[in-house]
Amino acid sequence: MRRALAGVGASKGLALGRARVRHPHVLTLSEETIAPEAIEAELARLDAAMQAARDELGGLREKLHGALAQEIGEFLDLHVLILDDPELRAGLRDLIQTGRYSADYALKLQRDRLAAVFEAMDNDYFRTRLDDLDHVIGRVHAALHRRADDGQLGLAGEILVADDIAPAELAELSRQQLLAVVTRAGSPLSHSAIIARGLHLPMVVGCADALSHVNDGDALLVDGRDGLLVVEPNADDLARYHVARAKIEKKRAQLDRLKRAPTRTQDGMDIGLYANGERREEIAEALSMGADGIGLYRTEFLFMGRAQVPDEDEQFHAYRDAVLGMAGKPVTLRTLDLGADKADNSGLTLRNEPNPALGLRGVRLSLSRPMLLDAQLRAMLRASAFGPVRVLVPMVTAREEIEAVKFRLNALAARLRDDGVPIGEHVRFGVMVEVPAAALTLLDYADLIDFAAVGTNDLVQYLLAADRTHEALDGLYSERHPAVLRLLHQLFAQARDARLPIHVCGELAARAEDVPLLLALGLRDFSVHPGAVLEVREAIRAADVGKLRRRAASLLQCRERAEVERWLERVRAL
Repeated sequence: MRRALAGVGASKGLALGRARVRHPHVLTLSEETIAPEAIEAELARLDAAMQAARDELGGLREKLHGALAQEIGEFLDLHVLILDDPELRAGLRDLIQTGRYSADYALKLQRDRLAAVFEAMDNDYFRTRLDDLDHVIGRVHAALHRRADDGQLGLAGEILVADDIAPAELAELSRQQLLAVVTRAGSPLSHSAIIARGLHLPMVVGCADALSHVNDGDALLVDGRDGLLVVEPNADDLARYHVARAKIEKKRAQLDRLKRAPTRTQDGMDIGLYANGERREEIAEALSMGADGIGLYRTEFLFMGRAQVPDEDEQFHAYRDAVLGMAGKPVTLRTLDLGADKADNSGLTLRNEPNPALGLRGVRLSLSRPMLLDAQLRAMLRASAFGPVRVLVPMVTAREEIEAVKFRLNALAARLRDDGVPIGEHVRFGVMVEVPAAALTLLDYADLIDFAAVGTNDLVQYLLAADRTHEALDGLYSERHPAVLRLLHQLFAQARDARLPIHVCGELAARAEDVPLLLALGLRDFSVHPGAVLEVREAIRAADVGKLRRRAASLLQCRERAEVERWLERVRAL
């Protein structure tokens, strides 16, 4: 029987396939004890399951490439840290040895103990880590009951329907030709949703009735743009699906023709269009899409998932390869942006920092580790001998931080030249504007920098005091909030007055539908993930900056998000 279920579109695209339903992995176990002589066997069973879970995580880590290695690798590393946590392991062994509980029931008891500690903390970050704890416990519990036919087999041509999905699972599933994902929980701003968009995997979240009304093997039609799930679609649904698929294929062919087209508006203004990327395949894709350069190269991907930090030579070779790969176009290398809110096995960041989002991260961490910063800056300077390099510093809040890094950069450059090491004639120096303080005071430090990059993901989060991955805050976190638009307008105007190049490299820049909004506010340079370059170029080529600028005043008068969205509807109709 046909049934249409509403959710929230998290990753656009259409999919038609069979349902694979996965119900929540909740440990609702009755108390189960074991005989004294069974204790050693039960400990061995637990150890084997823990090792199997660790091997699964390690195996997936090795398979990751491109942006996934950074985005998903961060979550895998965090799950390994939880799995290896001495308190978790000691507690489990004690429950089995002293309490004589089965491994399953010990797992439940220890999970509940740790969950109670997390939930009692007056810290949103640690409370949100409860999901990661549950994913790890669920993986171990599954390993305890592994059967020969278990695992994610036979997912080709199927659509996963689940309570939720961890970012670490998406890469694993997408490699098996999974067609789409539908979840009961989740947010379009979550890490899982962001990764699904990068994988071009249709995803619908917040579909509250999905698990109640979908059975294994049901035919499903998923619309990731409109957030619609159709169970057992009828003839009309299928006809609309095939028409829509044909339009998508036609659109893809049209976009391919834009690879060598200029990024020029209807009224003749050339707009800079850069790509975000680190891996060789991302660099190659950016070049093939006709990007003007790399607007954001996240160097932390070299540091994550390893016990020792990469030395100067390893970093130099990675940066040099990126510079060579862009064939003379500029590459913007961001210094290390690690904090306690990201998985880190190297010991660089503080463990159990009370408020990691506001703690020792970005430039603060780099300045607290001067030898680490110097090695990174030297590697960047050496790479500049092979093509244009720009150095970008994250998480700045004060002029003093910028002065400190610039002083070190200039001193290191002078020393390398004295030693006869080739470096670029002029390495441009800039900062990430992702803290409201940096956005409000741009003119106070504009004389120190050659360019700026706006990280809207963090800027919006800090400005609105709303975690973008928090499901309950979907209505509060929005790049279309009037305060965000007014701050960006002020920031772009300050940059223009200072004749300072500025680009946006957050998720906001990669959404083609928001291109008119950014152009109206005064933005002239975008940096997006390679897969979004052509769609953003098309949106720019369809825009008339003169007309948009004349409507900027009415945009800035909007008092709520709904008014901003109506403004966008009006300008699209021009």
